[in-house]
Amino acid sequence: MRNLFKSLHRLLYLGTVFAVFCLCFPVLYFLAKNPDKHYAKIASFRRIISVWSLYLVGIKIEVEYDHPVDWNRTFVLCPNHTSILDITILTFLCNKPFSFMGKEELLSNPVTRIFFKTIDIPVKRDSKISSFKAYKKAEALLKKNYSVVIFPEGKIDDRYPPVLHPFKSGAFRMATENKIPILPIVIQDAWKILWDDGKRFGSKPGTIHVRILAPIEINEYLVNDNSTLENIVYNRMKSVWNRHN
Repeated sequence: MRNLFKSLHRLLYLGTVFAVFCLCFPVLYFLAKNPDKHYAKIASFRRIISVWSLYLVGIKIEVEYDHPVDWNRTFVLCPNHTSILDITILTFLCNKPFSFMGKEELLSNPVTRIFFKTIDIPVKRDSKISSFKAYKKAEALLKKNYSVVIFPEGKIDDRYPPVLHPFKSGAFRMATENKIPILPIVIQDAWKILWDDGKRFGSKPGTIHVRILAPIEINEYLVNDNSTLENIVYNRMKSVWNRHN
C-alpha cells in the first residue's frame, strides 16, 4: 500500500508540473520568441511552475544559511545532485534570474525543453565540442551578471542511497577563470522525498532541508588554481552531507 501511495504521489507531482506548465505556456511561447529580451520573465515563469508544483503536492523546503547571501550577486552555484527536485530547489532559493547547465536530454522533456532552448544551457556529456560551446555560453551569461548553476557531480548516480561523488572540474575552472565566487549548496535529503526521477521508489510529501554554505571568493591564491578550489568545495560539502546522511 505504501509503495502504491508513493507511485501515485509521483504521478500527481508530474501531472501538477505539467498542468501548471500548460497554464503558463501561452505566455512562455510568446516570451521565447525573444529570449535575450525576456530572459528575466522566462526565468520567473520557471520559478512559478517549479515552486507551485511542489507546494500543491505537499513538498516544502527549509533553508539554513552558514552566512548571509546576497542573491543579487553573480555566482557559480554549486549544488549536489540526487533528485529531479534539485532544479526546483534552486529556483526556490534564488529569485534572481539564472541559468542551469544540464544534460542535452532535457531538450526532449516537454516542460524543460522551452527553458533549455532559451535561457538554460544543454550539454552533450560525451562531446568535447558540445562541452566547449556550453562553457562559452555560460561565460557569456556570467559577463551579463547572470548566475549559472552547475551540478559538479555531473549527473545523478545510480547508487542508492546516494553519496557525494567526486566533482568534475568545469564549475571551478569557470569560477577561477572569470573570478566569480562559488556558492556551495548542500541539498541534504531531497532523495528521501523523490530519488532520481522517482520511477523506482516514487515520491511523498515532506520537507526538504537545504544548507547554503558561505560563498568562496576567488582571490589571488585561487585565481590560477581551480583544483584547490574544487577540493575546498568538495570537502566542505562532504562534511555537511555526511552529518545528515
